[in-house]
Amino acid sequence: MVGGPAAIARFGSRRSALWERTSSRGREDAAVYSLRVMANFVAEVRRVLGADTAVHGRLRDRLLALALTTIGFDVVCGALAFLFERGQPQSQIRTFGSALFWTTTQLLTVSSNLSDPASTPARILDVVMEIYAITVIGTLAAAFGAFLIRRGDQLDSILGDAAHERRAGADE
Repeated sequence: MVGGPAAIARFGSRRSALWERTSSRGREDAAVYSLRVMANFVAEVRRVLGADTAVHGRLRDRLLALALTTIGFDVVCGALAFLFERGQPQSQIRTFGSALFWTTTQLLTVSSNLSDPASTPARILDVVMEIYAITVIGTLAAAFGAFLIRRGDQLDSILGDAAHERRAGADE
């Protein structure tokens, strides 16, 4: 957290504390702040990979499940594309490798340097793959959104406890 509880108490909100850190001290502090943000990002990625908390573990599990499902879907679609297109004279899909290349590029970018499929079943497969790819993007956005909300609540709870303890210590 930029500035910590003391900055929040001094400026009234995280946004004000962030603005104060980046606007009043010039470019050098902005560069230091940028490095701190990147270091925090790397630390969060490590926490996700290591499933440091339940929130981090849920995100890791969702991403892993999505990646494994997509890889499996890609291989199945590659096999189907090869079966559908291998006998078509105008098709550029001649091997399983070219079929897998086509399905992978369709799933990743919704385009390929290969021509559109020649057979009707492969065209239907293409539409199904594009629908799957769009669904994956929505699922990824939801997974990251849920993670950011839960992680923000977690950090708010931690910072709230620290600020409360600091105020209690000052009252004594």
